[in-house]
Amino acid sequence: MILGVISDSHGHQQAVSAALRLLQARGVNCVVHCGDVDDVSTLTLFAGTPLHLVLGNCDPPAQSLHEVVDAIGGTLHGRFGTLQLEQRRFAFLHGDDRNRLEYTIRSGSFDVVFHGHTHQRRCVRVGRTWVVNPGALVRVPIPTIALVHLPEVRVEFLDVPLD
Repeated sequence: MILGVISDSHGHQQAVSAALRLLQARGVNCVVHCGDVDDVSTLTLFAGTPLHLVLGNCDPPAQSLHEVVDAIGGTLHGRFGTLQLEQRRFAFLHGDDRNRLEYTIRSGSFDVVFHGHTHQRRCVRVGRTWVVNPGALVRVPIPTIALVHLPEVRVEFLDVPLD
């Protein structure tokens, strides 16, 4: 199974479309978005993609996002989400609440914690937990996303070409 991880798309539909093409070409089964979608219309691009989304500090009110996420068959988890796939436990949040991010990482309750907010990709191990930030799709020199290959938890970063 391959999990795609995106964050900080900030309403940039061209970047989201390019990222989704890349994820589809790589055979991704599910997408986690770590927040800062920024606008409701960008979410419609995820139609047909199994999507799990958390809210970021730049997102519109949850109610307007809920309606679109429901319409495209995705799941909006609020400010904090969890998943269990391939016997692995995942947490995901935007990361603007630094205390909550650090607590989640250090809790030891998750195999992987995904976050965004900093626009800087990273993959580090803290205790037994992998911490992955896929980077961002905008406001960076090179837009990036991440793939997580399961069940072994192998992380791969992909540059997203903007034509």
